[in-house]
Amino acid sequence: MMMFAGLKWILLGLTCLHMAQAVEPDEILSNKDLESRARDISQNLRCLVCQNESIDESNSPLAADLRALLREQLQEGKSNEDIYQYMTTRYGEFVLLKPQPSGSNWLLYLSGPFFMFIALVAMGLYVRQRQMVGIKGHAPLTEDEERELQAITSQRDSKD
Repeated sequence: MMMFAGLKWILLGLTCLHMAQAVEPDEILSNKDLESRARDISQNLRCLVCQNESIDESNSPLAADLRALLREQLQEGKSNEDIYQYMTTRYGEFVLLKPQPSGSNWLLYLSGPFFMFIALVAMGLYVRQRQMVGIKGHAPLTEDEERELQAITSQRDSKD
């Protein structure tokens, strides 16, 4: 029984290893420099089917088509910037895993620090308000409140 448990882990590891490398052997370019560039670029392009995977990691047919298109453009002598420009023109900026901070994206890039600043200011005001209440303390009890408190405590003491 223990032998099968070890075999299960080996098979799981091999499955994960296969999933990590989605680039098929027939896609790999013979020129090592171009292949290295292709892998770098494909790790920065989003699979439009999987959406949170790069086309380098994705097993979808669309990702395979995008990898083939990328390699064709590299063989035609296009630069990395030309390829990124072509992909964003054709598929929109969504195809980039890390969109460039430009145009309307600035709103997204600046909203995180802005809301963090608002949260820190709100927290500071809350802490300051709590400290002010602690400094002022509570108003002393009036004579009526004192008598009512004495009545309540005497009733409780008599029951015990």
